[in-house]
Amino acid sequence: MVSSAATTVAEYLSELPPPRADVVRAVRDVVVARLPAGFEETMSWGMISYEVPLSRYPDTYNGRPLQALALAAQARHYALYLHSVYASPDLASRLRDGYEAAGLRLDMGKSCLRFRGLDGIDLDVIGDLVAAVTPDDCIATYEAGRAGGEASRSR
Repeated sequence: MVSSAATTVAEYLSELPPPRADVVRAVRDVVVARLPAGFEETMSWGMISYEVPLSRYPDTYNGRPLQALALAAQARHYALYLHSVYASPDLASRLRDGYEAAGLRLDMGKSCLRFRGLDGIDLDVIGDLVAAVTPDDCIATYEAGRAGGEASRSR
């Protein structure tokens, strides 16, 4: 599954074959347990998404909530989109160091941590990273990025 039309997390999980749903459910359980207050779990962009709701921060460039992270079962792997890790050298270093200490291969693109099963993801490290980013942090990162982008366009 690359993108889902599901409107609820339960519907999304029910679309997955049981072994794949079990992996997504296990990662989701860690995310939900460690997620700071103020984020909302939704279905967005065809995946399970954790967002700063528009009621908290409505001033986005596209009128959609700020996505902090997302979780999806892709065709050949699972993906955990860790936008905050991509935006923070400190968090990226914590992720790399945690995977190295666990003896795991880190397969990450710009913000997408890819893994093929629970044996390829360090849930303790992921939980710590999830807990390290608050909605206020997401907003500050977003605003800093917008200010930088606007500054470069005005040159």
